Amino acid sequence: MSQPQTNIANILPSWVDSSHFIGMLRGIERESLRMQSNGFLSQADHPKTLGSALTHPHITTDYSEALMEFITPPQETIEQVLHYLTDIHAVAHRHLENGEKLWPLSMPCMLDDAEENIRLAQYGTSNIGRFKTLYRHGLGIRYGRRMQTISGVHYNLSFPDQLFEKLQEHEVDEQLKALSLQDYRSHRYFGLIRNFIRLTPLVIYLVGASPSVCKCFMTGREHHLLPLVSGTLFLPYATALRMGNFGYQNSAQKELGIHYNHLSGYLEGLQKAVKTPYKRFSRLGLENAQGEPTQINDHVLQIENEYYSLVRPKQVPKDGETPSQALQNRGVGYVELRAVDVNPYSPIGIDDVTAGFLEVLALYCLLKDSPELLDDEQNQIEQNQTEIVNRGRAPNAKILENNHEYAVKEWLQIHLEQMQPLAELLDGTYQTELYVQALQTMLTRAHDVDETLSISVIEETLEHGGTWGLGSHLAAQHAAVYDAHILSPETLAYFDEVAEISIQNQKQLEKDTSKTFQEYLTDYR
Repeated sequence: MSQPQTNIANILPSWVDSSHFIGMLRGIERESLRMQSNGFLSQADHPKTLGSALTHPHITTDYSEALMEFITPPQETIEQVLHYLTDIHAVAHRHLENGEKLWPLSMPCMLDDAEENIRLAQYGTSNIGRFKTLYRHGLGIRYGRRMQTISGVHYNLSFPDQLFEKLQEHEVDEQLKALSLQDYRSHRYFGLIRNFIRLTPLVIYLVGASPSVCKCFMTGREHHLLPLVSGTLFLPYATALRMGNFGYQNSAQKELGIHYNHLSGYLEGLQKAVKTPYKRFSRLGLENAQGEPTQINDHVLQIENEYYSLVRPKQVPKDGETPSQALQNRGVGYVELRAVDVNPYSPIGIDDVTAGFLEVLALYCLLKDSPELLDDEQNQIEQNQTEIVNRGRAPNAKILENNHEYAVKEWLQIHLEQMQPLAELLDGTYQTELYVQALQTMLTRAHDVDETLSISVIEETLEHGGTWGLGSHLAAQHAAVYDAHILSPETLAYFDEVAEISIQNQKQLEKDTSKTFQEYLTDYR
C-alpha cells in the first residue's frame, strides 16, 4: 500500500525545544450517571449537600438530574489534574444517598420504557435556571431523552503564548507574520482542530470503550446491533458506539456547513444556526397545551452549545458573554477535545495514559500541516469514523486518507510513530517518561486488537453476564477507591465552603424578580 508523504522534519521544526511548552494547561470535564442500587437510573434529586448544580464550579449536572458532571480548573501537570479530578469524585461519592453509585460506562445504566423517567436537570426558580431546564426539555423533544444519558470525557488543553510567538516568528507567510498574537493563536488552534477532526478515527480506535449497550437504550429504535448476552447488544468489531449513529447525532446540523477553516467563518456558521428556523423543530411547537414553553426556539440550534462537535475552540466567557462573543473578543484560548469515551476501568473515567496520549496528539495536530477542511474531505472523514465506530477491529477495516486506502493497523502506526519525537519533547518539559510510555501503550493497542479497551469491555461483559453485571462490578470497585482516597482537611473545607457559596449564589439569583421568565425568554428569542 502507498505510504502518506509526511516529512517528520516538517512536523517538528528544528528550533523547537522542551522549554517552549512550559506553561501548558489542561483541565478535564467528566460525566457520570447516578445509578440506583437496583441498576436503574436514579430518580432522586441532585444531592443538596453537594451545593447548587447551577452555580457550583466543579460539581454540576448535564442533561439529566442524574447525570453528574465533574469539572477541574486548569492545572499545570497531568498528575495534578488527575488528582484534582479524583478529589472531586471522592467528595461527590461521600454525598450520594440510598446506596447510589457512579455508573462507570459511557453508555447508560438501565433505563425503563418511560422516557419521562429520565428526569430533566433542575436548577431552581431563577430565570437562568429555568432557561437551562427548558433547553434540556427542547433537546428531549428534538432527539429523545435516551440520547442525553450518554457520558463522555472532555479534555481541555492550552499551549503557552511563547510557543505561538516562536511559531509566528518562523512563519514564511508575511500575512501570518503580520497578524496580532491573538489572531495568530486562533489561526494555529484552528489548524489543530482540523487535524484533530481528521484523526478522530484514531482516537475512537485507541480509547473507544463503548462497543456494546444495554438493550434498554435501544427501546423504540431501529438498529443493526446483535445480541451479545442477555440484555446487551453489540457489534462484533465495534469500538465506540457512543460516537456513531446511536450517539450524539443531529442531521439538521450537518446541513449547516459549519467549517473550521478560520474563526470568523466558524462564528458566522454558529450564529446562522442559532438564528435559522428548522421545519422539523417548528412542527414540534414552542408551547404545550397549557401554554408552557417546550423549547427555547425552533431554530437549528436553541443555543450555541447544542452544536455537537468532536472538538471545540474555547475562550473563557466574561459575565454576560456568550461563548461566541468570548471567541470574537479574545480569540481562541484553548481547545476542548470531546471524542473521548469514559474509560470504565479508571475510577475517574480517564487515566494518565489517555491524558498523555491526547496531549501528544494535540501537539501533533498543532505542528502538522493543516490545509483547509472542505466538504469532500469531511465526507471522507465521516466514512472513516463510521468504519472505526462499527468495525474498527475487523481484520479488513480500511481508512481513506488523501485518496489512499490503508489498513487500519498500518494507518494508526504511521501516525503514532510520527508522534514519537513530540512525546520525547513533552517528557523533557516535565522531566517524566509518561508521554513516551503513553504512546507506547497506544502503539501496542494499534498492533494487537486484544489490547484495546473495546475488546476488554466485550470480554468482561460476557464474563459478568451483561452490561449491568459489568457496570455494577466496576462501580463497586470504584466506590472502594473513592472511600480509600484521603481528602486533606483543606480540601474538605474547600468543597464544603464552595457548596455553601453555590447555594447562596443560587438564592441571590432567585431574588431577582425584575423580569418574568416569559419576558426573559422573549428577550432571548
